[in-house]
Amino acid sequence: MSQMNTMIAAHPSVQGSTNEVLIRATQEFYSCAQMCISCADACTAEDQVEMLRQCIRLNLDCADLCFAAGSVGTRRSGSNEEVIIAAIRACQTACTICAEECEKHASKHEHCGICAEHCRRCAQTCEEAIGSIR
Repeated sequence: MSQMNTMIAAHPSVQGSTNEVLIRATQEFYSCAQMCISCADACTAEDQVEMLRQCIRLNLDCADLCFAAGSVGTRRSGSNEEVIIAAIRACQTACTICAEECEKHASKHEHCGICAEHCRRCAQTCEEAIGSIR
């Protein structure tokens, strides 16, 4: 059991009953956010940064929404399934759009290809997480 699983299982509202799919998803959300921030930073170091403005913007938007989905998905007090699903759907949308943009630059910028792959995986994880809540 991961430290996150242990922490959530210890929550008084959970009492040991955890959603393993959602826990793994929140970890993926945070990982994707870090990947997007790293890609945005790498884009700013490229010679023709003006060609990457939209990519940078979408990387940062995706990171923010992934962080939000991770934060909301981690909280266990009360019943907030609709809010969790809405946050994950926003994350999924951002990941899909970010992946599409990064793929446009992947042939020239390896970091964009890596980010696109990670965003695609996160978007799939979002679908699995939503299925685990319903």
